[in-house]
Amino acid sequence: MTEKPGSPRVRDVLGVVLVVQVVFAVVAAAIVILDPEGILDEPRDRLLASLLVLAPIAMAFVLAVRFRKRLRAEGRSARATAQLMDTVLATSQEWVWAVDDQGRFTFSSPASETLLGWRPDELLGQRCDLVIDGHDLMRAKDDVAAASDGSDWAGVVVRCRHRDGRSVWMNVSGTVRPATKDRPAGFEGTSRMLPPLTAREAIDSLNREQLQLMLDQDMLLTAFQPILSLATRKLLGVEALTRFVDEGSAGTEFWFKEAAIIGLMGELEFAALEKALETAQDLPPDIYVALNLSPETCLDPRLAGLLERSGLPPKRIVLELTERLEVSEYGPLLSALAPLRAQGLRIAVDDAGSGFASMRHVLHVRPDIIKLDRSLIAGIDDDEGQHALGAAMVEFARQIGATLTAEGIETPEELAAVAGLGMTAGQGYLIGRPSIEPKDWAVWSESLRLGPDKQ
Repeated sequence: MTEKPGSPRVRDVLGVVLVVQVVFAVVAAAIVILDPEGILDEPRDRLLASLLVLAPIAMAFVLAVRFRKRLRAEGRSARATAQLMDTVLATSQEWVWAVDDQGRFTFSSPASETLLGWRPDELLGQRCDLVIDGHDLMRAKDDVAAASDGSDWAGVVVRCRHRDGRSVWMNVSGTVRPATKDRPAGFEGTSRMLPPLTAREAIDSLNREQLQLMLDQDMLLTAFQPILSLATRKLLGVEALTRFVDEGSAGTEFWFKEAAIIGLMGELEFAALEKALETAQDLPPDIYVALNLSPETCLDPRLAGLLERSGLPPKRIVLELTERLEVSEYGPLLSALAPLRAQGLRIAVDDAGSGFASMRHVLHVRPDIIKLDRSLIAGIDDDEGQHALGAAMVEFARQIGATLTAEGIETPEELAAVAGLGMTAGQGYLIGRPSIEPKDWAVWSESLRLGPDKQ
């Protein structure tokens, strides 16, 4: 392996040569001047000896001048390179980073603030899980192992976390950094933000993988929320709400929306429905169970068989149509629901008033129960417009033969207002929060009779 002219090792060798030459010249000069043996009595001999002494001194001087010029040129080149690197790091859209073998940042370029909201000085010394979740970090490590030969990798898609909590999808390339005497082993590389379309594909792929894992491992739970009769203050029924054993920070609503995007809505809704029907066996026998389903899932021929196998009497089952999917043709939906309704099963329209789709459901389906969205109930005791709209919905429900349930009741004043308007039932945090605990379900029948003001 050859050494570069400007490398530290070459500079050290040149320095030693100069020192040896200077020392030799000084010793020779001393011998010429002192001449202890008197062998340089002749002027010609002294002149020759002086020339021999001056030659290495002159050579050393020339070498020293050239060496100094070389060092200055290298210094200018190094400064120019450093300035260029600073410019690249400051203006690049790619984030350059380095972490040690403990996963702590040892370097970050300014792009970290643009892409992730963290200044480089805020990241130094912090663990990399500050900007990437543990699950995503493990998945990224697996992807790196699969995409590399053990030292370098490129094109690994990673979901990072912005300082404000949102996800940022990045394409990451890097290399393993071996340990040296000056720094520990670690990793270094670059990350750049994915284009929106590519990021969407990555999101869909990851979410499909995670959601399928939840379904395969039966990671769904059912929480029930009580529904109170506003006239008798007795428990009428419960709404079944899906929860996940480990849903991360996204939440249940996120996963249902994603299921619709990636084509797993039917699988997720049927898994949630089956879990709810199974869990409902532990409820008091005199209350109904409201199950949330999209109109599309109601068309699935598996629905009737699943409801029948549950063992719950049809009169205890309420299907709540959600707004998750639009309905283009109501004929097939009404035909699919007709046999179930003939057996005593009831239909509810959820979130009525929150959007145009829910009111279309009401007009076309003519449900047995209309559930008013929280947006119409919040502050109904103090808003004349909302109060008038609530009174109009009570009359509308009466004319089509439906009962009216007010969702999202959170204050005694809201409860008093909806009860005063003649609404049939109420649901909300004031009455009872969703619970996955059977001990809570067992006591609702007794405690709710006391009235929410006793809670």
